[in-house]
Amino acid sequence: MIFLLALVGVLGVSASGPLVAATPSVGPLAMAFWRNGLGAAAMGSAVALKGRSRMRRPSRDEWRYCTIASLALALHFACFMTSVRMTTVAAATALVCLQSAWIAGYQRLRGMALGTRVMGGMGVAFGGVVVITGFDVGRSAEALIGDVLALAGGALAGAYTLAGSKARATMDTRSYTALCYGLTAGVLLCLAWIMGEPIGGFPLEGWLGIIALTIASQLLGHTIFNHLVVALGPLVVSMIILLEIPGAALLAGVFLGQTPPVWTYLGLALILVGLLAVVGGQGRGWKRPVGQPKGR
Repeated sequence: MIFLLALVGVLGVSASGPLVAATPSVGPLAMAFWRNGLGAAAMGSAVALKGRSRMRRPSRDEWRYCTIASLALALHFACFMTSVRMTTVAAATALVCLQSAWIAGYQRLRGMALGTRVMGGMGVAFGGVVVITGFDVGRSAEALIGDVLALAGGALAGAYTLAGSKARATMDTRSYTALCYGLTAGVLLCLAWIMGEPIGGFPLEGWLGIIALTIASQLLGHTIFNHLVVALGPLVVSMIILLEIPGAALLAGVFLGQTPPVWTYLGLALILVGLLAVVGGQGRGWKRPVGQPKGR
């Protein structure tokens, strides 16, 4: 059962980039708003089904960490979902999946000792970033901007992970995701209003894309990994999520006809090897776990 859930989770998060790229009629902020808003409604309904006797009001600390996590998640979605419209799905997914390396960097800034394996893995992963972005410099200015946005999205995902892990220490999966998704949707709604991006009036294919993204990536991807981290632990889940990189590239190639240049594949391979080293070195190089990663 756990293997089946992990497989569904990988397919769900892998579909995020291709679905966003395949739905150009919906702006990235609007698409991010709806996936979180509908996700919050679904998880909120699941919480309500537990019964009022088992529901409780979040504490002040839980509210604080959920707010920080939601702000980081909203900005992560804004960066990542814009990036897949500007660069290839494979490049955007690879760069945003650097969140594990960003987490290691955040922990290093906080004074946590990192092992040689973790540091070496970070170096290899960022070498892959240089390979991908170096190619995109020559391809187009738009692609380079997309790569930078994806890189920022990975840093924001790392911040979301760390803040979310603090809240998750005392909150169950359904309560945390319902609150976090709802707050994230609120931030994205404000961003869409500021940027003048409409959140309605889309054609049928736009709404179908939103529904598919919500079901596949938000509920069957993101939320499943939030559930599995309890059974498998953050290390194993982190390694499983890395499969999003080749998964998204494969789906984009099959359904969107996006065939990245050979140098992009080399960059993907370097990032994957580097991240595996970072995740594998967690237990040896870190004095305590850093929290659980999330999918898109």
